[in-house]
Amino acid sequence: METQVAIIGAGISGLAACKHCKSKGLNPIVFESEASVGGVWRKTIGITRLQTPKKIYQFSDFPWPPSVTDEFPPQSQVIQYLQSYAQHFDLLQHIRFGYYSAMDSTDAANLVRGKRVAVVGFRKSAVDIALECSTVNGPEHPCTVVYRTGHWGIPSVLPMGISIPFPYGTRFSELMVHKPDESFALSLLASILTPLSWGISKSIEIYISSYFRLGKFGTVPKHRLSKEIMSCHSVKLSEEFYDMVEKGSIKLKKSKAFCFSKKGILFDSEVESADVDLVILATGFKYFEKLKDIFVSSTFQSDITTAPGLYRNCIHPRVPQLAIIGFSESISNLHNAEMNCLWLSELLDGTFNLPSIKEMDDDIAKWDKYMKEYSGEYHYKRCIAGLQIWFNDQLCKDIGWFPKRKKGFMAELFEPYGPTDYVQS
Repeated sequence: METQVAIIGAGISGLAACKHCKSKGLNPIVFESEASVGGVWRKTIGITRLQTPKKIYQFSDFPWPPSVTDEFPPQSQVIQYLQSYAQHFDLLQHIRFGYYSAMDSTDAANLVRGKRVAVVGFRKSAVDIALECSTVNGPEHPCTVVYRTGHWGIPSVLPMGISIPFPYGTRFSELMVHKPDESFALSLLASILTPLSWGISKSIEIYISSYFRLGKFGTVPKHRLSKEIMSCHSVKLSEEFYDMVEKGSIKLKKSKAFCFSKKGILFDSEVESADVDLVILATGFKYFEKLKDIFVSSTFQSDITTAPGLYRNCIHPRVPQLAIIGFSESISNLHNAEMNCLWLSELLDGTFNLPSIKEMDDDIAKWDKYMKEYSGEYHYKRCIAGLQIWFNDQLCKDIGWFPKRKKGFMAELFEPYGPTDYVQS
C-alpha cells in the first residue's frame, strides 16, 4: 500500500522533506498556508539577506545558478532559488496551497513613514526593521532600537577574506569542542585545545569591535562570540547599520525594562517618557508553542516543553508517527534541514530502525548536556552550529554512509564542510 506523508509548510524544510520522500517512492502531501513556496522567506522584508554564504546555504544537489553572484543573496533571489528547486524536482504537484493575508512591504513602509518608531530587540529582525525605518524616515524621525544585551554582529567577511564557516565549520574546529559520545582521546584533545579556541574567538571579537566601532557606540557584548555561535544567536550585520547610527537615523537605547506611557515609552530608571508613535516588538516568539498547539491530546502537549528533546533533532521518542524538521538550528539552517530530511527518508524507506525509547532518551540527554555547557543561558534553542559535522557523522552512520566525505587527510581536517559534501552517490 502506498505510504502517504503529510508535510506542514513549504519552506526550506518542507521542500527538502517533500523531495527526499518522493525520491523513496513515498507520496508526500505538503500543506502550505501561503499561495507559493518560500516559508518565512515570503514574510521577511525586502532588504533581508542570507546570514550565511550561499555556498553553504544551498541544497546538496541543486547549486545556485551562475547568475547569482552575490555571496549573501537578497530575499528576492532566495525565493527564486526555492521556486526553481520546487520546479526542478517537480514538487509543486504535491503542494496544497492556501491563502493568508498579511501586510506587504509597501504598506509596512507607509505605516512607519513620518513616525517616531521604537524597535524592541537587537537581533536579525530588529536590525532589519530599524534599517528599513531609518531608510524611510532618515534623521528627521530617527528609529530608536531598545535592547537589553549587545550582540556580536558578524561582518560579511573576516580578516584575509575568511568567512565565518572557516573558523567554526571544519573538523579541526570541532576538535576544540567536547562532544556527545566522544572518546577519551577526543575529550583530552578538546581540553588541550581550549586555549587555542579562546584565542581564535578573542581575535575575531577584537576585529568585529574595531570594524563596527562597538566601543564608540557602547555596544560591546560582555559574553564571548563563541557562545553566540554555539547557541545560534550570531547575526550577520549590515555594514550600513552603524553608519545609520552615526548619521542619527538610528538611536540606540540600552534598558533592562520599559513600560508604555501616554507620550510613548518610559525606560528603566528614567523619569521622562520618550516620545514614540509606534513600537515594534522584534523579540522573537515561543516557537515550541506552535508545535504544542497541533496536539489535542493533553498527554502529547505535556511532552512538548520549552526545548523538547528530539532524537537526531527530528523524532520525539514518545510521539509516534511524527517527525519535526527545522526545529534545530545551525550555521546553515537549509543544510541542517536537508540532512535531517535525508535521514528521515531513509528511516521511512526501512534502511534502519529507531533504537529503543530509553536509548533515544539517553542520546538526547547527552546532546542536551553539550548544549547547556556551550550555550549557557541561550540553551532554549536546539543549536548544533559548533558540531554540525559531528552530528552529520551520526546521521551518515545511521543510513550506512561513510562519514568522512573529503579526499585527503588535510582536506578532511581543515576544509569547511558544506552541502555539496553530502551529495547522494
